[in-house]
Order: sequence, then C-alpha cells, then structure tokens
Amino acid sequence: MRRSTPRHLVTFLITGILLFGTLSCSQPNVVNIYSSRHYDSDLILFEAFTEKTGIEVQIIESGGDELIERMKSEGENSPADLLITVDAGRLWRAVEADILQPHGSDVINQIVPEQYRDAQGLWTGLSKRVRGIVYHKDRVDPNELKGYVDLADDAWKGRICIRSSNNIYNQSLMASMIDNIGAEAAEEWAKNLVTNFARPPQGGDTDQIRAVAAGVCDLAVVNHYYLERLKTSGLEEDRTVASNVGIYFPSAAHGGAHINISGAGVAKYSPNPENARAFLEFLITEEAQNLYAVRNHELPMVHVNGPSASVEENQDPDQIASAGTMKDPLEGDGLHVSIYGFHNPQAIRIMDKAGWR
Repeated sequence: MRRSTPRHLVTFLITGILLFGTLSCSQPNVVNIYSSRHYDSDLILFEAFTEKTGIEVQIIESGGDELIERMKSEGENSPADLLITVDAGRLWRAVEADILQPHGSDVINQIVPEQYRDAQGLWTGLSKRVRGIVYHKDRVDPNELKGYVDLADDAWKGRICIRSSNNIYNQSLMASMIDNIGAEAAEEWAKNLVTNFARPPQGGDTDQIRAVAAGVCDLAVVNHYYLERLKTSGLEEDRTVASNVGIYFPSAAHGGAHINISGAGVAKYSPNPENARAFLEFLITEEAQNLYAVRNHELPMVHVNGPSASVEENQDPDQIASAGTMKDPLEGDGLHVSIYGFHNPQAIRIMDKAGWR
C-alpha cells in the first residue's frame, strides 16, 4: 500500500514512457537508478541522499525481471548506475546476465553480514524479509505449527493457501528446501504440499492473508510485511483482517525461518560508479535503514536505534513493530541467500513436476 508523497521530491521517470537516453549519463552529480521497489518511503530516501551529498537521483521503475532484461538489451549504452530489486533470486539472475560489477566498498563488506551479500561484491542486501506462516487464530493452535517441512503433513490437507509457483518468493523458499533437506526430499515435500492446498494458487501475499481471515484456508505462507501493512492500514476492514490472524516463524529447532532480502548492485556499465557506490553506502546508514526498511515494515540489514519490537516464534502480529525500529532476533535457517538463485532452476522444475501451478 502506498502513501501519497509529492513527486517533486525526486526526479521520477516512468519506465516505458521515456527512452534510456533521457536519463543523464556521465555527470558528477547524478546517480541513475533502475528500481523494482515502488514505495513512497524510497522517494523520501532519495531526497535525503541528495540533500546529504548533492547528487541528484534519477529513477526508472519496473519489475525486477523487466529491468534486468532492459539492462541486458541496453548493454554498454545503458545509463543505469544501480539496480535495486527484491529477492536474492533476482539478484542471482542479474549476476547470470552479467550486468553488474563489484561495488568495491569496504564499508559494505564490514557492515553487511556475509550471508546477505555476494562473495564477489556484485550485490549487497539492504533489508530482510521473512517468509512466515499466517494462521487463523480461531482455527489453528500455533503450538501445532513447526517448520515449513511440516506443511506437507496430512494434518494440513485442504487447509493451505499460497501464491503460484511463478512467484519468486516461493521459488526461493523451494530453493532453500532443496539446500536444507536435499532435492529428492524437497520434491516429495512439494508433491505433498500441493495436496494440502485449499484452492489453486492465486493472487498475492495479501490475498492469502485475506483468505485465511475469511476461512477459505487455515494457513498461508507470506512475507511478514504484508501482514504489517494490513495492521497499519487506514481501512478498518484491513485492520480487522489482520486482527483475525497470527503469524509464526520457525525456530532453529524446526529448521529456522526463511529470510530473504531486498538488495542492489552497481551496473556493469555504470557512467557514475562512484555515485552508485556512495548511494549503496548511504543505504546502510541508520538514517537510510529507517526509511528503506523500517518504514516499509521490513527488517533492517544493520542495527538501528529507537523503539523496538521482536519477531519471535509463535508471536502475535500485534507484537511486530509497525513503527520505529525493529530488532531481529529471528532464528534463520543459516543459508547464504545466494543459494536461492543457485537452486532456482531446479526449484522451478520440482514445483512444475509437483503440479504447483
């Protein structure tokens, strides 16, 4: 959900309307960003960067896969300095497409945890996103919940809602299963999970939460911030939906939580690589993390001060921060997020074979 923010805060160019030549290229006070994030809090972030550095932000927005293809087709003529996208799987696709270069930032290497950045410096995580299990408070005892593996148990037959297999979030979850339990077991898990679907996959993560609240299903797998947006919505009906459900994050004893990222990398043919590096380093400051991550209900990549709330196993969504700063005591599954991209092709094949449409 987007809040209205004056568009004069940044130079804002809509993808598909303007040709790539419209963007300023090699200029000392410009950074050209291709972004698949569409949040007004990011616009405030751009303004803050310009005020701090004097570097003007020019942006083109589109879907992550579309921006990757655009940068490939533009080649050496691309004006892009920085690609910002969501999900480590897409960052892996950008690496495979050979459209990124090492950021060369010691600051990033020192601050961002190793599991959330590329070993060659081609991209870095900027915020964390947790794939949780939403449940209906009146129909499910959270003590029944364990980890993602247990979603394939017969006890959940006909009770689960989830997005389609072409969704990158689910592909990355599937990739994590491959790494955690092995390809053969992951394939069996996917087949059994499909038999537990309450309906054919449809809609986005918010639609899955609404379906749980309406009793269409008892469980849904969603990124945590979608529930936060409903909780803090200006619409009473959204807040009512959120009040009817809880969210569960597996502990280490149950395999750990699946943590993904939003991230960015410097474009291979960046006309202004120093500005791109400066912007990346700005994004991991406390000021920027509060705008980039916390305002969007994501978990910050680095520690930030202020009001805090924990996200813990069996925690009610009311306890997750909807304003201020979130701390991150989650017990993750320990995987390096690049694994999601590495296993992505196999994950897609397994999901297709399992009948996950």
